[in-house]
Amino acid sequence: MTNKFNQRENYPALVIHSTDNSFGFGYRKNKNVESDKLFIKKFDNDLCNNLINDFNKFISKENLQKINKISVSIGPANFNASRLIVVLARTISQQINCPLDSFSSFEIMAKRIASKNNIFTNKQSFWIYKKLKRKGFIAGKYEICHNKNNPSDLCIQERVLPKVIKELESKELYFEANYDDQEDLKELLDLSNKNLLNSNVDSWQKVLPLYPMSPIN
Repeated sequence: MTNKFNQRENYPALVIHSTDNSFGFGYRKNKNVESDKLFIKKFDNDLCNNLINDFNKFISKENLQKINKISVSIGPANFNASRLIVVLARTISQQINCPLDSFSSFEIMAKRIASKNNIFTNKQSFWIYKKLKRKGFIAGKYEICHNKNNPSDLCIQERVLPKVIKELESKELYFEANYDDQEDLKELLDLSNKNLLNSNVDSWQKVLPLYPMSPIN
């Protein structure tokens, strides 16, 4: 384990995120929200090459070497983009020897959706869904929880990883997925900070893109 990983109270975090039609990077220094640096861009005709070029412009080699934590969204979103950003995140994590963790796109937006719809009851659960072009839905289940030391701190736990379902049950609470590049990047930075203790330097090996419609799922 590297010395920089042991410096848990003083570390920069890097996050990489994608939606159905965009991707973005986020950087936060020393858990300071005011230091946030974000980059957001719509897909272009050569996402593979331009993703690397834009990333190199976003962060210097010097700052990249200082990164102590990387977090990446794994979908459901545009599968090609999810695959590319996961490969990028895994490669960087392995090269600079720092922890990598991942979050589903629905988990990242869950707190924002819960706040928008005034869902604050502890242990109350709800689903986030995305309608498929043909039949059925992709949906994940989330539960409200509160920090015991700070009850006003709204937390979300992912109870069911996004998966394909045939129909939405009327007795459950459902909200349609709503991507927000800037807010989701900030939330991913927050989640990355909170999850540092659960990561290790070999964690990149377990991070894979999530796409319920792909043949391997």
